[in-house]
Amino acid sequence: MERVLLTGVTGYIGQHCAAELLRQDYKVVGTIRSRAKADATRIAIAKVAPVDGLSFVEADLLADKGWDAAMRECTFVMHVASPFALGEPNNENEMIVPAVEGTKRVIVAAQGAGVKRMVLTSSTFAIIAGKDSGRYGPDDWSDLTARIGAYAKSKTLAERAAWVAAKAGSMELTVIAPGAVFGPSLGAKMEGQSVALMTDMIGGKMPMIPDMSMGMIDVRDVARLHVKAMTAVDAAGKRFIAASAEPIEMATVAGVLKTAGYFRVPSRKAPTILLKFIGLFDREVKGMLPFIGRAASFDNSATFDTLEWKPTPIETSFREMAAAITA
Repeated sequence: MERVLLTGVTGYIGQHCAAELLRQDYKVVGTIRSRAKADATRIAIAKVAPVDGLSFVEADLLADKGWDAAMRECTFVMHVASPFALGEPNNENEMIVPAVEGTKRVIVAAQGAGVKRMVLTSSTFAIIAGKDSGRYGPDDWSDLTARIGAYAKSKTLAERAAWVAAKAGSMELTVIAPGAVFGPSLGAKMEGQSVALMTDMIGGKMPMIPDMSMGMIDVRDVARLHVKAMTAVDAAGKRFIAASAEPIEMATVAGVLKTAGYFRVPSRKAPTILLKFIGLFDREVKGMLPFIGRAASFDNSATFDTLEWKPTPIETSFREMAAAITA
């Protein structure tokens, strides 16, 4: 069995990546900052996959200790871990430094261990942030001169650093850039910003719907694309958009949920001027503002052609995510 080092194994996307790898008979070494999370993560993944090939190692993105040992005998690396919060931090470096320095640290250790290929989880925010509505592809980058928010900036800088670092060695690099990710969480403790967003929508904590449209994808598709990108011959050195070609409005999400019986989901769209005012006091709303009223479509043809993507219907993702939250 080939061994894969997976960072971010305790997270929403990371747990699904681990499950998909284990189902495909890979051994998975998941990095965790504390052993305290190991048991809960194993139990969560065991719901959908065999876990005999799952092990854990302590390693922190902000420290060198543990990475060389973690990489030992690994053929591949999936670098999924990255801080993500919709709300703006008091200091953008709280998000940027771990993302950028952590990515560099993982790549250096992987290159030193002779890893064949690394799959990096980026974001469509690294492609569209700071841009007007329009159509974008894998060769596009966010505008770092615009006010794009700490998360989008962290993903852009981390991915750019990864491409530079990868060129310094022989290890192959492939990037998956997901849009907004929906679908059921495996963990008993529901984590992740899309999970929090869905929880607020169905729980009546979101009084109005923000005027946001995003490319979207099911979390299980994200995991399958990561695994496929790890070995697909033509994937090396490429960046793949993991999102619907056309943006989906948050109002559409709300409509699907209402039809499914979640009656506390809001119906009214929030006026942009109101969101701008609330953003003066609310860090989460402030984090949304760069994307309010904008709609980006994507050229995701390479994802279909090279990674053989067969998308899960996104309406299914919404319903199953809501069901998992309320179970």
